[in-house]
Parts: sequence; C-alpha cells; structure tokens
Amino acid sequence: MAVARMAVGAASALTVFALSSCSLAWPCEDTTAERGEAEAKVEVENTSGRPMGITAEVVGWRLEPHPQVPDEGDHVHFRLRFDGAESVSSVAVDVCAADKERVALGCRTVYSQEAFGPNGDRTGDIWLDIDHPEHVADVLVIPNDQSHVGQTCEEDLKDGGGEHPPAPAAVGDQL
Repeated sequence: MAVARMAVGAASALTVFALSSCSLAWPCEDTTAERGEAEAKVEVENTSGRPMGITAEVVGWRLEPHPQVPDEGDHVHFRLRFDGAESVSSVAVDVCAADKERVALGCRTVYSQEAFGPNGDRTGDIWLDIDHPEHVADVLVIPNDQSHVGQTCEEDLKDGGGEHPPAPAAVGDQL
C-alpha cells in the first residue's frame, strides 16, 4: 500500500510539473547593447549601459607615415588615454577615424592593456591604417566596453546568453 501511495504521489508531482509550463529546456536569452554615441572623450559603459567609472579619451591625433612602413603613406596616429582603468583587469573600446559626416573610415578595438605611458599613465600610441587618410576629420571613441563578449545561446544553450556589447564598429558605420 505504501508503494502504491508513493507511485501516485510521484505521478501527481510530475503532472503538476508538466502542467505548470516548466520544462527541462534551459531558458537562454541573448541581448545586445545599443551602441553609445561616439565622442573624443567618453565614459566607458558596460553592456547594461551603466558607466564603469572609466573614461577613454583621444588626447591627440595626426596623419603621418608609420615608422615601420613609411612607404605606405599616411596612417592615423592617435594617443588614447584610459582614466580609472586600473581598477579593472580589462576594458576595451572601439576607436574610429571618421570623416566630417561622422562616417567611420577605419576602426580598431583598443584594450586598456595596450595603453601604458612612461609615467604609469594609461596612455598609448595607436596606429590605424585606412584607405583615404585625407578624409579624416576626427578620431572618435565609442563608449561600449568590448572586452567581454561571452558565449551566445547559439554557441552554448546552457551557459551562454546574457548581455553582449554591440557589434564592433566598421568602415561605413554612422557614428
């Protein structure tokens, strides 16, 4: 009799579980952050759009031949400074050379580890090769942190998902 009660109890529990719309499939959702507004100086924001307490700033730029490949003509040479980045292991932002209409002519993701100055400041010299450097009107930073993309639901249904940064900036993007 006790065995019969246990069987009925187990069957009832399974029925309640099935009827309550619970399933054994993992609920996995991907969300992508919206791209923030590009400027010469930005507050870096996480995938939720919240400021991380870090600024990234283009502190100067010019067109000149790269010293290792001077025959290629002018490249965009800029200095990028991260303030407040020493509190995190990694932060990365997209930096783009743009024309006067703010259309990206060339972009690159720059990690805070690449930016280190002689006095311990987080300023780095970065080079960007673009097809028409004569059209560059400004160098802009996009505020979204690109350092942690994470797995998507498509890649791993169980452990993937969550918030992801926007797609990296590319040539032709309106900034």
